[in-house]
Amino acid sequence: MHIRWFMIFALLLSVFVIFGGCTSSTSPSESSQPAQPGQQPVQSAPASGTLTLSVDSLNPGAVLHDVYTCKGTMASPQVAWSGIPAGTKSLVLILEDPDAPNGLYTHWLVYNIPPTTGGLDQGQTNAKVLPNGAPQGESSNGFRGYYPPCPPVGSTHRYIFRLYALDLYLTLPTADRAKIDEALAGHTIAKTEFITTFTR
Repeated sequence: MHIRWFMIFALLLSVFVIFGGCTSSTSPSESSQPAQPGQQPVQSAPASGTLTLSVDSLNPGAVLHDVYTCKGTMASPQVAWSGIPAGTKSLVLILEDPDAPNGLYTHWLVYNIPPTTGGLDQGQTNAKVLPNGAPQGESSNGFRGYYPPCPPVGSTHRYIFRLYALDLYLTLPTADRAKIDEALAGHTIAKTEFITTFTR
């Protein structure tokens, strides 16, 4: 009799241990401390792609078409981008010539571009503010808007389009390169570039 009750008790204990140990679906790596009163659980930021930039239908390193230079109509090229990171408040687009005789030369400066836009159409005017609400800053010669590439005759220069994603909206009624560079420091979430060349 005692043996029978002992066997029944042992069987019930085994069933309790087996099923009781399988009721939790949380692994040790998934467990966390409960949130304190008044605190909200921390959530990850939405995933976003890599910031990319394209100019017209060109491949990186290609020669700018004459139409975008002093040899053509001097129109600004179409510029497009994608992969804007989460938290971006504004974009800055800069076109520069690092091979200019007197040092770095800024040809185009557009800031506070809304991050919801996918680019700029070809042939932008020299208006202080573009239709999308983005102001245009001053080039190295004080010209507002797109200033076409025009290297010295017989030379080839690089023309680099740079795009910056910022975590703030710039409160600048007007801006030159120095002011923009200062604003970029410590507020750039992501950046990318597209290099072209031109020979005259």
